[in-house]
Amino acid sequence: MPFDGESLLSDLIRDEGIRLTPYVDTVGKTTIGIGRNLTDRGILRSEAELMCRNDIALAAADLDRNVPWWRDLSDGRRRAMLNMTFSMGWPRVSGFRSMLAALESGDYATAAEAALDSAWARQVGDRAVRIAGLIRRG
Repeated sequence: MPFDGESLLSDLIRDEGIRLTPYVDTVGKTTIGIGRNLTDRGILRSEAELMCRNDIALAAADLDRNVPWWRDLSDGRRRAMLNMTFSMGWPRVSGFRSMLAALESGDYATAAEAALDSAWARQVGDRAVRIAGLIRRG
């Protein structure tokens, strides 16, 4: 008889519960999801990549809602926009008004300089230099 994995999943959700944010369990271990012990076990690389892909999709949806012209940019510039939005979230990226205006108008040198002239750039260092390079070169 084949193993019924879906029934086990239902049992575990019933018994462990499902929590979408980290919490400390009854023995003091940081836990998430359906009893995933982050303290001792952590997550697999494939799980981290899946979460990252989901977060990229959320960042893209934010950009689609707020600056739909971003889809018309070159691949490198779209990567730069996604990288920044992934890192900071749309509310903070929306504060880069001069960078966004320059990107939309095709003034990529000004957009790159505007990205570098920010507290964010000072915080992330080389990452900002790489992203500004993508904006400048496309």
